[in-house]
Amino acid sequence: EVQLVESGGGLVQAGGSLRLSCAASGFTSGDYAIGWFRQAPGKEREGVSCLSSSDRNTYYADSVKGRFTISSDNAKNTVYLQMNSLKPEDTAVYYCAVDPPGKYRCSGHGCPLIKCRYGMNVWGKGTLVTVSS
Repeated sequence: EVQLVESGGGLVQAGGSLRLSCAASGFTSGDYAIGWFRQAPGKEREGVSCLSSSDRNTYYADSVKGRFTISSDNAKNTVYLQMNSLKPEDTAVYYCAVDPPGKYRCSGHGCPLIKCRYGMNVWGKGTLVTVSS
């Protein structure tokens, strides 16, 4: 069973940085998509950044483009979200999610966007990021 555990959230002042980590367990070999989503109080869930393992293609929401960077360390089965120049509107619970090998059904350049838009199969419990003004 695939499990995801997020860490790295916290309170930071506007303009600051945080790095979120998502440790995955129960992975088998094969292609997958993984990404970060967020949900602020009273707002819909938003796909922040997603990555496909096969071609390392990435997607970023317009709201975070140029400030956030997704990366992965396959040896550690961990994906990161480096968040710089944080704004109060980035305040949200951030979730890591994955379409693991065997459940990942997508091909082509647009897969990270599709996965960020429609969600994935397995979700972590989330980590809270609060950005103060």
